[in-house]
Amino acid sequence: MRWEGQRVTEQGDSTFAEPSLLPLAGLVRTVRTPDFAGITFHEVAAKSVLNKVPPTSSMPFSWTINPFRGCSHACVYCFARKTHSYLNLDTGLDFDAQLVVKINAAEVLARELARPSWNRDHVALGTNTDPYQRAEGRYRLMPGIISALAESGTPFSILTKGTLLARDIPLLAAASHSVSVGVGISLALMDPVLAESIEPGTPAPKARLALISRLRDAGLPCGVMAMPILPWLTDGDESLDQLFGALAAAGATGVSAGPLYLRPGSREWFMQWLSAHHPRLVSRYEGLYSSGSYASREYRDWLSGRIRVFRRKHGLTAGAGFFRNLTPTELPAPATPGTPGTPGYKGTRAPSDARTPAPPPVQATLF
Repeated sequence: MRWEGQRVTEQGDSTFAEPSLLPLAGLVRTVRTPDFAGITFHEVAAKSVLNKVPPTSSMPFSWTINPFRGCSHACVYCFARKTHSYLNLDTGLDFDAQLVVKINAAEVLARELARPSWNRDHVALGTNTDPYQRAEGRYRLMPGIISALAESGTPFSILTKGTLLARDIPLLAAASHSVSVGVGISLALMDPVLAESIEPGTPAPKARLALISRLRDAGLPCGVMAMPILPWLTDGDESLDQLFGALAAAGATGVSAGPLYLRPGSREWFMQWLSAHHPRLVSRYEGLYSSGSYASREYRDWLSGRIRVFRRKHGLTAGAGFFRNLTPTELPAPATPGTPGTPGYKGTRAPSDARTPAPPPVQATLF
């Protein structure tokens, strides 16, 4: 393994390299820099960046790209935490601070897209870790990735919490003239204090709302993934009304919303956070998720009903609106009121003057 003297030689760069303890294929160097205190970058030369989605998957796309492994957004609930255990790293702090960077992602992707066998299938970015986390400001991988996809005629979508995406709006707008480009913002809560606690490395909710508006002003569609809705924390009528109202005001083209998903790897980390910040809810969550990674069917059905009420109230389309073209079906009937003892229940009813809006035009939807 070559380490180039364990040192970076760029002028004016206080970055330094150090020996790595990780047996990573293609490892070039391990780097820490004062600009990213507490974070270690493991730079690798990837052999491939296009990931084939297993045919058994329910995902509505066949290919993904993840320029990074691990994510400094540090969302406590992130379902991708389990993937860090494959590197012999823990799914808690290591996932937040030990980041693998595919430094040659754009070049490798261009070669893969140039193969005669490539069918220009849709490629999804941001499905595992966020491509616009802070590290992208240092490595600038996305401009090359976007250009490679657009120049090859490959449609693509991006899902992110990162406002750094604003840097690439001109590039995305230009790409949209030659290929289908979908953009989605992940935003599921409006409380800045809760956001700082549960997703401490992400831009504030107001900053993400502003990004939605900037994307729409640039003529790009922008759907929202309002996941996860947190039982007893963000599932009340007041919280949902505030969230969907803010998304509509920002110009979101559609919203997909759903409850917290607690797979192994993220479940342990989330429950540790819950015990520290909301200990009274621990036993409730243990009961709600007693059957596995999903909340109980009763809760999911109840939450779906409340989501329909507020999505309809604010004139938002079901579906995040940034993956594939489908003709929308008629919107569901108004939800029935919640029942006592159900998370988020406040004894409220759907607005009596709620009306079914006219069917929206054909549009894209992720799920």
